[in-house]
Amino acid sequence: MNLVLVRHGQSEWNALNLFTGWKDPGLTDQGRQEANQAGQLIQSLNLDFDVMFTSALVRAQLTGDIILNIIKQTHIPTIKNQALNERNYGDLAGLNKDDARAKWGAEQVQIWRRSYDIPPPGGESLKDTGERVMPYFNQEILPLIKKGQNILISAHGNSLRSMIKFLDNISDTEIVKLEIPTGAPIHFTFNEHGDVDSRTDLF
Repeated sequence: MNLVLVRHGQSEWNALNLFTGWKDPGLTDQGRQEANQAGQLIQSLNLDFDVMFTSALVRAQLTGDIILNIIKQTHIPTIKNQALNERNYGDLAGLNKDDARAKWGAEQVQIWRRSYDIPPPGGESLKDTGERVMPYFNQEILPLIKKGQNILISAHGNSLRSMIKFLDNISDTEIVKLEIPTGAPIHFTFNEHGDVDSRTDLF
């Protein structure tokens, strides 16, 4: 009973220091290398996966595809769903982070980025993101884990933080401090009751 979470490799907009959210850039060469490295780390677990879940955004899908190629499991079903998308940054999406600080002030931008429940204009807070992600996780993914299936999820920093908050029972104040590097797998194991047994960061 295994769950492996992976944040997508570096995107073209990560490299340009832009707020991305639901915008849909691809991967950089570095991002593809990070996805390759993630695949090699996952391969070392010697797991046979039953399903891969990913978001509706191409950077997560490409990362997942690269991983499945590395671990030679391209035959498994891939389920794409918008519920696993990155946090929607609203009016910040597409802006350079330095330009956003110049427009709204560094303190305000930091509040939008790092508070749990204060969203940017027209966008989602981390709390909002979790309220989108977790019903899908609980209804579609967790039941498969409880049946004994091994699941791979290729998604985004904030959608994965929402899951980790639930799985590790992390508080609202502590979860905003959690940083998930691009292309870095996180491995959870579960006991026969479907409760988390262990977590290993493979980076």
